[in-house]
Amino acid sequence: MILLDTCAIIWDALDPEKLSERAKKAIKNAEGELMICDISLWEISMMIKKGRIEVEGTPAEFTKLLIQAKNYHMQEITPEIAELSVNFGEEINKDPADRLIAASSILNKAPIITADKNLREASILGTIW
Repeated sequence: MILLDTCAIIWDALDPEKLSERAKKAIKNAEGELMICDISLWEISMMIKKGRIEVEGTPAEFTKLLIQAKNYHMQEITPEIAELSVNFGEEINKDPADRLIAASSILNKAPIITADKNLREASILGTIW
């Protein structure tokens, strides 16, 4: 299983050239074994609402299409993920979405495809970029 950070989900869907070659290859080779966190749906909806990304249709329609197109496994926030996410030290930044994605990665033993420098530099995480 491979976990995609929110930026990787968006770039894979709308602008694949922004993904590294290693990330593209990992996504292609992991078809059917790709996971996204439910918090990423919220982040994507916020980006659409703020005009940071433009899509046809509503945020709900767009995110449903994303999930169907790649057959993503959806990781919900579990009690264990919530607990771990609030107990990270300074290694993971204070962004709640990053903390939930990091906790999901650790508990699922799934590397994260991410361009996020903070996540890539965290020694407790496995990342692909």
